[in-house]
Amino acid sequence: MYPPQGDSDLLLEALADAAVPRGARMLDVCTGTGIVALAGARLGAAEVHAVDVSARAALAADWNARLRGLPVRVHRGDFLARATGRYDIVTANPPYVPHAGPCGRSGPRRARAWNAGRDGRGVLDRLCEAAPRLLAENGVLLVVHSALSGPQRTLDMLTEAGLKAAVTARRTQPFGPVLRERAHWLEQQRLIAPGQRHEELVVIRADLT
Repeated sequence: MYPPQGDSDLLLEALADAAVPRGARMLDVCTGTGIVALAGARLGAAEVHAVDVSARAALAADWNARLRGLPVRVHRGDFLARATGRYDIVTANPPYVPHAGPCGRSGPRRARAWNAGRDGRGVLDRLCEAAPRLLAENGVLLVVHSALSGPQRTLDMLTEAGLKAAVTARRTQPFGPVLRERAHWLEQQRLIAPGQRHEELVVIRADLT
């Protein structure tokens, strides 16, 4: 299970800035502990669906929601299979770390929380493609990921899908344990400069207008 870190904090700030409509229907993709889903409920969403492929993450998110008495329904599985209808708010902190193996399929099971294929877009591309059919009219998508995973591609895919998309938040932070461990490989792939040990995180907002 992926514990909340700097990317979660940045997404939480973007969600607060987005002004969740009272009574909104919300979907939180790759929910982890459920921290963003719970925040959505606190900010006024009346119906929040939190989805994760990890059984441990789903149990943790469900426990956190029940403990706090918040209207969050937790689902285990692929977000495209679990999503029903359309949502006013869709948030996502998907796996986005580039990895030599296929997306989420090799290494420890918990590595599914960050391994995202060689370009880091194993989940991001699917999310961008699905966004128009996940969002209700005037709905908002907020997705956080590393600049290592191609923010411009995210913007291009969302724009081509008919959404209005822009980077609305940025933050630079030191590499965490996962990126430090594979820094040499990232240098070999020319995804980072020699000796680079920091990354930029971005939040991309897309509106279905």
